[in-house]
Amino acid sequence: MKMISLEQELQENSYPGRGIIIGRSASGASAVTAYFIMGRSENSRNRIFVQDEEGIRTQAFDPSKMEDPSLIIYAPVRVLGNKTIVTNGDQTDTIYDGMDKQLTFEQSLRCREFEPDAPNYTPRISGVLHVENNCFSYAMSILKSNNGNPAQCNRYTFAYNNCVAGEGHFIHTYMHDGNPLPSFEGEPKLVSIPDDIDEFKELLWNNLNEENKVSLFVRFIDIASGKYESRIVNKHN
Repeated sequence: MKMISLEQELQENSYPGRGIIIGRSASGASAVTAYFIMGRSENSRNRIFVQDEEGIRTQAFDPSKMEDPSLIIYAPVRVLGNKTIVTNGDQTDTIYDGMDKQLTFEQSLRCREFEPDAPNYTPRISGVLHVENNCFSYAMSILKSNNGNPAQCNRYTFAYNNCVAGEGHFIHTYMHDGNPLPSFEGEPKLVSIPDDIDEFKELLWNNLNEENKVSLFVRFIDIASGKYESRIVNKHN
């Protein structure tokens, strides 16, 4: 697979929706993940990321303007032992509970499907990072309607072992802006991952569409120790 320019990919897509990036830093020392959200409606844009224990959750920036919280208020990131779960919806909790009961990542998602937001049927995208004994692996998943037909849920899981330093994968909900919004197609995209968390944060935030971007989370996990550092950027401060 050809590596794409993450900067160019974001600049050329005004509305990728919500996105997950997972990979390994250029030095090989860190497992890396990033998650961003975007919004077109006032309700979707009225959000911020806040820290929640070892993860994060979404929260209304102005509670008086919150309309329907059902698909926009959730915990995108949770930590279960040596596993970090990252998703675009409340399936974070489904994965956490399933893996806590010794189910696999894929098995945990069997009871879920795309979001019930006709006519978009937004895909549920998810990822899990596993850091243990100085080793790092990860998996990504997308649950999507069958070409916009809600009668069928197509399920795809991608697993990555022996992760190469400086490489990662990017998956997002929408191919581009539209009505209805077209679901992501194909494999997660191969992208480069730098060594510096702030450099990565700035690259992502500065190239997301200015009008539609809402919040960004970035985490670097030291593969040797399991210790991590995180960054949160909110358009509403």
